Amino acid sequence: MAKVLIIGCGGVAGVAIHKCCQNSEVFEEICIASRTVSKCEAVKAQLEGKTKTKITTAQVDADKVDEVIALIKKVQPDLVMNIALPYQDLTIMDACLACGVNYMDTANYEPEDIDDPEWRAVYDKRCKEEGFSAYFDYSWQWAYKEKFEKAGLTALLGSGFDPGVTQAYCAYAQKHLFDEIDTIDILDCNGGDHGYPFATNFNPEINLREVSAPGSYWENGHWVEIPAMSIKREYNFDQVGQKDMYLLHHEEIESLAKNIPGVKRIRFFMTFGQSYLTHMKCLENVGMLSTTPVEFEGHQIVPIQFLKALLPDPASLGPRTVGKTNIGCIFTGKKDGKEKTAYIYNVCDHQECYKEVGSQAISYTTGVPAMIGAMMLLTGKWNKPGVYTVEEFDPDPYMDALNKWGLPWQINDNPALVD
Repeated sequence: MAKVLIIGCGGVAGVAIHKCCQNSEVFEEICIASRTVSKCEAVKAQLEGKTKTKITTAQVDADKVDEVIALIKKVQPDLVMNIALPYQDLTIMDACLACGVNYMDTANYEPEDIDDPEWRAVYDKRCKEEGFSAYFDYSWQWAYKEKFEKAGLTALLGSGFDPGVTQAYCAYAQKHLFDEIDTIDILDCNGGDHGYPFATNFNPEINLREVSAPGSYWENGHWVEIPAMSIKREYNFDQVGQKDMYLLHHEEIESLAKNIPGVKRIRFFMTFGQSYLTHMKCLENVGMLSTTPVEFEGHQIVPIQFLKALLPDPASLGPRTVGKTNIGCIFTGKKDGKEKTAYIYNVCDHQECYKEVGSQAISYTTGVPAMIGAMMLLTGKWNKPGVYTVEEFDPDPYMDALNKWGLPWQINDNPALVD
């Protein structure tokens, strides 16, 4: 039915590629492209003979728009799936516009160089106007809305789990469960154990930036920012158990605040063990989380990139990670004039994911929705020119696909609420 160019070949991309190949009726051809083409060839070798999907590979530096344009013109895809780094979102969006191709990604843009004067000026203005200081936000990609509309192209932002599935949960709750939604608490629990003293479950640069940034939440029409990890709660997660969780800034809050009318508060919590937090604080204190280059023995190095080279590759954690994840949204609001609560969530088993696609559940829960978001665009179920996040489309086909393709969800109508 369709040909897709997939840019990126890390842990999440590996899952998305496997799921595309399970869905050969939609994904007839895929081209896997990365800076390191040997990674693409390795994934192709794993899948050849096991799928009807035709697989090709290519080398590309996604930081360079001319290289991406040349590759798109060569491959002639119906869609570009950006599963590379958020640093490269704008480059790939520019290339899609130049070539007249639809676009999707799993995480919103953030700059690699936070000292860039042009970016810094826009960032400082946004901090004053919006009230949160995270380095990642939707403004840079939302600025492309008119360009995509005029080109008749669709850009789907953030079709991972959170962002992505969590926003589909919100759209589903708005459509089917509530007349008014008052509060949304997004809870991301990883109950897995990989056995390492310290490792990150997805790209260390992105993960550690996110966790070490000030937290923030949306309340009564404005942002409230707090010191990093300063709000802690405990929650008893289905099939995982009691866990400590901390309030973080997260990108879907920004779009949900715009797209869920009347919502009074939106918060995001993620679970962390004490060992992880102790390691992270130590690394932060000695400067290893910095993105500012330093000179070492005549070479310029970025500390967090050097740290990334020392840490275990998230794609390698699958064989040794045991336990489950539990990610979902708790809603309060009204239905038919009565107070109502609901909790929509998914539980995913690390070892079951590894048996299916050779990945731990963190990559799985992001890679599966990447395929589903692409499928929504390719089949025309989601089709309107412009730049959109998941909750701006009909949630029903997406939610049905989650059940079919490995992320079944359930609803608890009487959940424990987070104070």
